[in-house]
Amino acid sequence: MNYMILPLKRYFDFKGRSRRKEYWMFVLFVVIGEIVTMILDSMLGLGGTTATSSEFGDGSVSASASATGGILTTIFILLILIPGIAVAVRRVHDQDKSGWFVLVPIYNLILMFMEGTPGPNRFGPDPKAEASSQAFA
Repeated sequence: MNYMILPLKRYFDFKGRSRRKEYWMFVLFVVIGEIVTMILDSMLGLGGTTATSSEFGDGSVSASASATGGILTTIFILLILIPGIAVAVRRVHDQDKSGWFVLVPIYNLILMFMEGTPGPNRFGPDPKAEASSQAFA
């Protein structure tokens, strides 16, 4: 759970490095937050909509779902925009690459899955080594 909200604690921190775990746990936090805010928007009548359908007949199965956000979803997205960019930049720094690589869409996604450079690099110490040393302290 700590990794989910760690980028919020480092809101405007574009320096240093972030582990894959920190990045992907934050992505999970954002997805869960967007789903919750979309449902709340819909339930409270704040502009969000949800729709589901399922058809079963003659051996064919189909299902669909749709959701749009309203004001709460918009506020949530605006609040997590800066920490989302910051954690992505730190994640790219973990591969010893410039933060500008965040702007290259497909390559950026590949970098998010790759393991960081072991040991310190020009952006700071290895966050994996720091986490393991703190676990035994």
